[in-house]
Parts: sequence; structure tokens; C-alpha cells
Amino acid sequence: MSTDAPAPRPRGGAEQSAAEYRIEDLAHHSGATVRTIRAYQDRGLLPRPERRGRANVYSDTHLSRLRQIADLLDRGYTLASIKELLEAWDAGRGLGGVLGLVAEVDGPWTDERAGRITRAELDERFGGEPDEAAVRDALELGVLEHVPGTHDEFLVPSPQELAVAVELHAAGVPLSAISGHLRELRGQVEHIAARFLEFTTEHVFARYLGPRPPTDAEAAEAASLVRRLRPLAQQSVDAELARAMRMFATRHLHRHLAEGPAAEVLDEPQSVAVPVETIRAVRRLVGSEHVSTFIAAAAEREVQTRTLDALTPNHSDAPTVDQKGSSA
Repeated sequence: MSTDAPAPRPRGGAEQSAAEYRIEDLAHHSGATVRTIRAYQDRGLLPRPERRGRANVYSDTHLSRLRQIADLLDRGYTLASIKELLEAWDAGRGLGGVLGLVAEVDGPWTDERAGRITRAELDERFGGEPDEAAVRDALELGVLEHVPGTHDEFLVPSPQELAVAVELHAAGVPLSAISGHLRELRGQVEHIAARFLEFTTEHVFARYLGPRPPTDAEAAEAASLVRRLRPLAQQSVDAELARAMRMFATRHLHRHLAEGPAAEVLDEPQSVAVPVETIRAVRRLVGSEHVSTFIAAAAEREVQTRTLDALTPNHSDAPTVDQKGSSA
């Protein structure tokens, strides 16, 4: 027989204004199931209800506690850690500082604001041709998100990221290649983020991560440090990316230029396209095994000849000298 009989309703009067709930009512107001409420009671996360005859009576204290538990679960806490935090709260240490720290970590790590875009606008920005596979990729990667209640509108968490894709596509990059590149880039960036967190945890936040929950003062101090360190991750990545792009872009350009000032600093041989007919003519002249040597020698002789011509600009008017050394 159930012990959760209907709770007595409060009588009139200001002194009886506190709300009282049956377990079904508590479940309705909190969003938890009856089974979950009973499980929280068994684990010590939720105080036992007041017993009145055959009825179990719950109050706003129980409702508030259920909402706290739901909020902490949404923030990634386990039930075991939630129990520790709630015990700290009950002991008078408070949850304000901890929840403030959690809110600081959970807050946005960029000043960029999300935007919205319709399917028609999306197709237009990518050349006017609908691409269902590309949209599926964008949704899977989180570049786009469905707007609840609509069928042709998307949330854009990072308009900058979408703008980059638009420019790359306009430059000739296929959408499938852009998606593949983003997947690869995301894995590398997530590795950088994980290493930055490991580094700062070891050297900055380790003192706040002891076996007991931090005090309000400690949590507030840690939250302040998060605010100070938040921009450092992006600043360091921006600086190092700029340095690497400058270095590798210069090398890349030099490697692919076959002539011009950049080619003069190259230390490695360059590949040069030679017409097929020229190759055939050289092969008939010197044989297949000497084609490369002949072409290199011919090019070198041409360079030497032009160098000599440049050093003697009036060579056509200069007196010739016969084999005996007399002027002609």
C-alpha cells in the first residue's frame, strides 16, 4: 500500500502559507519522475518528507533541492559530487561560490554572438544550389543547429565560422572538402584546448581541487582567475597561428614558384614543365638516358650567354680579335 496518500491542504491564514505537495505534485513541479525522487531520498540527496498519518508531505524545500540537483546535473556533476556539495550547503558552507565558479566556466568563451539564417539564405550564400549532404555535415559538426518549431531556419552558433566556409567555397573549395578540413582542424584544436587546461590546472587551479568542495572565498578566487585566464588561450593560439602561417606560407610560396626573386633563394631542385615535342627531339639527339643532362646543360649555357651579353652591352660594336690577337 502506498504511503504517498494525498497530503493535507493548508488551512487558511498567513501562518499556513507554505506550499505542500504530494509526491506526484512534486514530480510535476520539479520535472523529475516519482521514481527519481524516491531514488534521491534513498541516496541521501533529498530530505525525507514529513509524515502525517498515512500521508507523506513535501515542501518548497524539497522542490528547491530537486531544482538544484537538476541544475548541477546539467553542468556535468555526478550524483556523488552533488551529494558532497549539498552536504557542504547543509553544513553552512554554502553553494553560492561553487555555483558562481561553475557559471564562470560554463559561460561563453568568445564575444561572438550567435545568429540565424533561413534555408533560402543559406543556399544563396553558397551559390544558390541546394546541397543536402553539406547541410547534414554542418548540422553534425554544429556549424548549424535546427531552430525548434521551424523547418527552414537554423541557428548559427559562430557566424564567423560560417563566413569562412562561404569564402572558401567562393574561392573554389568543395563543401565536402571544407567539412573534412573542419573535422581535422577541430580535433587538433581540441587537443590544444585540453593541453591548455591540463597546464593551467597543474600550475594554477590545483590548490582549489582538493578532496573537499572549495569554500565560497576559494571558489570566488578561482572564478576570478578563470576570468583573467579566459582570453589567454585564444591570444596564445592566435599569436602562434600567425607565426606558423607566416613561416609556412613563405616556404610554400617559394617551393611552388618556378621563377622570380623567390626562386633564387631555393636550395632544392625545381620541377619545370617541358613540352613533349622538345623532349622527343632531345631524346632523338642524345638518347633517353641523357635527356635531363642535356636540358640542364642547355639551360645553363643560355643563362651564361645572357649574363655575358648583359656585361658587354656594346658587344656588337666591339672590334673582333683574330686568332693571332690583331684587331680585324
